[in-house]
Amino acid sequence: MAKFGKRTTAAREAFAGKENVSVSEAVALVKDNAKAKFDETIEISMVLGIDPRHADQMVRGTVTLPNGTGKTVRVAVFARGDKADEAKAAGADIVGAEDLMEIVQGGTIEFDRCIATPDMMGIVGRLGKVLGPRNLMPNPRVGTVTPDVKAAVEAAKGGEVQFKAEKAGVVHAGIGKASFGAQQIEENVKAFVDAVSKAKPTGAKGTYMKKIALTSTMGPGVSVAVDDATGNA
Repeated sequence: MAKFGKRTTAAREAFAGKENVSVSEAVALVKDNAKAKFDETIEISMVLGIDPRHADQMVRGTVTLPNGTGKTVRVAVFARGDKADEAKAAGADIVGAEDLMEIVQGGTIEFDRCIATPDMMGIVGRLGKVLGPRNLMPNPRVGTVTPDVKAAVEAAKGGEVQFKAEKAGVVHAGIGKASFGAQQIEENVKAFVDAVSKAKPTGAKGTYMKKIALTSTMGPGVSVAVDDATGNA
């Protein structure tokens, strides 16, 4: 039987018997037990009643969290000329065209979000096998292929979160830090859940939101009552 350290054991005991609790109780539990020596990320996971293998059941989108993520996001932009200058002025960390393509093809990916102007997609399209598996491929559906690079960069830097259902129908994302106030995390949770709710695909049948859970980077998870998270309690 696995042996746990004192911190892990205490956290597991605090969470024992706590299932389908309210958002406020879940946030309090997760915050109180995030005791690592660094500022842990608060993460949300949602199990959806979908099969992402079917195009009409794919869930993806973006949401700007009201209190940001607490994370410094490095943004790369594929653009030329005035659009490249616009991206740099907006705070993009890496800007380029063919030169940036060669860097990425070489295996150096030092960014968390990738944005491209429409005319760059001929170049970016060659990077699908590299960026796709990392969920970094620019996509017009989530606003990362756009002529308005200024707005896209500012959104990425300002707390915008992308989400996409994985093969098992799970959506997850970081929605804050343990150092955030409880109300800030609660607001972020409800904003994220609302965005996923609105992204319900036409092909989804039966129960759409099956389970919601919160956890911190090093802590155990706690399930949240779906009705409370969606405001239908």
